[in-house]
Amino acid sequence: MTAPSPRRAVSSPQKPSPRRAVSSPQKPSPRRAVSSPQKPSPRRRPGPNLLIQRISRSAAIPSDALLRRWAGAAVPADAEVTLRIVGPTEGRRLNREYRGKDYATNVLSFPYAAKPLAGDIVICAAVVAREAREQGKELRAHYAHLVVHGCLHLQGMDHEAEGEAARMERRERRILAQLGFADPYR
Repeated sequence: MTAPSPRRAVSSPQKPSPRRAVSSPQKPSPRRAVSSPQKPSPRRRPGPNLLIQRISRSAAIPSDALLRRWAGAAVPADAEVTLRIVGPTEGRRLNREYRGKDYATNVLSFPYAAKPLAGDIVICAAVVAREAREQGKELRAHYAHLVVHGCLHLQGMDHEAEGEAARMERRERRILAQLGFADPYR
């Protein structure tokens, strides 16, 4: 029996972005048909659709641009991923509810579809900060590692068996090296 989808449990209503709230409605130009497709923004690079939810109040969470860059290096361009950064209470609740473990963990992944890839990643900011401190790692590097790690879990990779763990760690090392980070397992 599979666990019910956590999408409702972890999603929250989104407020409109400040740009949309400030902008005034545009009337269609008489020279342009209303039904014409919109050209993509020149600033928008192709990449996964990543929704970032910052629930944790931690000020040390990396910028959205960095989170997008790290996830984009680890998932296909057509992926639909929600990255939710939470506090220890929600992290513990989700870990207990979906894994039967009564403690907050660093990262949880909830895959929904393989083609195109879709799923949620939940990162507990307090656990990431504590682990980085205890392991003597730069906080930014540890976040990058866990974003990549969560993305690989969405793609079906795991580290329960020794062979699977070695394969997943090789892939993490390769992606993190491309992003300019040192081996997280040293």
